[in-house]
This record gives sequence, C-alpha cells and structure tokens, in this order.
Amino acid sequence: MDFTKFVWMLEARALYFARSDCLGDPFEGSYSKGNERLRPEVYKDFYKTLPAEKLAVIRTGQAGFNRWLRHWVFINCWHMNATESAAMWKLYAKTNEAVAVKSSFRRLSNVVDEKVYVGLVEYIDFETAWLPEGNAFYPFVHKHLSFAHEQEVRAVFLQDLPTKGEALDQTATPPYEGTERKVNLEELIASVFVAPTCPTWFRVLVEKVCAKYGLGVKVVQSSLDAEPFF
Repeated sequence: MDFTKFVWMLEARALYFARSDCLGDPFEGSYSKGNERLRPEVYKDFYKTLPAEKLAVIRTGQAGFNRWLRHWVFINCWHMNATESAAMWKLYAKTNEAVAVKSSFRRLSNVVDEKVYVGLVEYIDFETAWLPEGNAFYPFVHKHLSFAHEQEVRAVFLQDLPTKGEALDQTATPPYEGTERKVNLEELIASVFVAPTCPTWFRVLVEKVCAKYGLGVKVVQSSLDAEPFF
C-alpha cells in the first residue's frame, strides 16, 4: 500500500473493506458459465416440478439478486506467499515510498470479528468450471484464472441488507464505496516492509510513525533490489 493508506490504518486502528462491486473486476460476485450450463442437470429434479414460466421468473430473480448483493459484500484483500513478490510491489506500490504489512492467516483470522469470513481465493476457469453454490460468500472467494498470480486471501463480510416493510429493498445501494472494521493491529502485524528502492529517510520515517502509534514491530527494507553477486 502507499504510505498514506498505511498511516490511515494506524490512525483508524482498522482495516479498510472495499465494496465488492468497486474492486474493478466485472466477474466479482458472479457465477461461471459452467454454472449456467450445468444447473439444469444439477437441479433437474427441482426443475421438473416447476412450469417453464415460473422457472424463468426464478432464474431472472436470482440473477438480479446476485448482482444486487455485490453492493453489500465488503472485502479486504491480502497476498499470501512464502516470500516477497516483486509483482505485488509493482502492482500495488505506485511509488518507491510504499509499505507492505506482513501478517499470517492465523493472525488475520484472530483479529476480525465474528461477522467476517477469512478464506483463500480459488482460481477457476469461468467458461467451464462449476462454482460451488449454497453459500452467498462462494462467488466472492472464487476468481478468474487470470488473477492466479495474486495468491489472494480475503476477509469478507455481508453488510445488513436493507428492507422495505418485510421484504428486501433491492432498489437500495450503500452511499459509500468502503467501510472500516476495528482490529488489534499489534496482534495483526508481524512486521512492516518498505519498498525495495525507497530512500533511507523513508524507512526512518516509517519507523518513527510506527513508534508514534505504539506499533512495536520491526521495519525492514525489502531486499528484492539488493546488489546482486556475480
């Protein structure tokens, strides 16, 4: 993340969750073409009990609901790897004055509240694969194979859905593109890395900012651009 987002996290003592439909992936929260093709076979016994016109209404309504639900699902994204990733620095650090927070799956799971689900993203072929159904979070922890390099872990939660009377109000959308959830940063953060090419003054600044906010963790400069040995 850039330095300003890091300071925001320390100031807010929170993680930022973006609204899923604002993440820039048009497939976010969608099912696959495999689901479209295989549903008649998977649910054939159920489909046989319905007249064609009622089945069409159900299918249209479900698609509309799934599209609307994206507005109410909020996501916090992480990269999981045994080592640093040069690709992640290039994708998410727009300048050399950037920061990476190191944590673990266990740490993240421990600090989020009971409404938040933490899971590994599975990458599938959206043309052929069957995406599991039966849980509203499934489409938000499956992504297109083209994103497999991200090796993503997600913290996901569903905002309380708006109602009108006793029914869901599917005309409503949140007036904000993201929200925060308070966490214990000392338990979450194991260490902080600064960008490979950052100047020394920036690393010192990050150390001072961490100390100012009481974050007693080690600040390390990424070694990805260290002098090579020939």
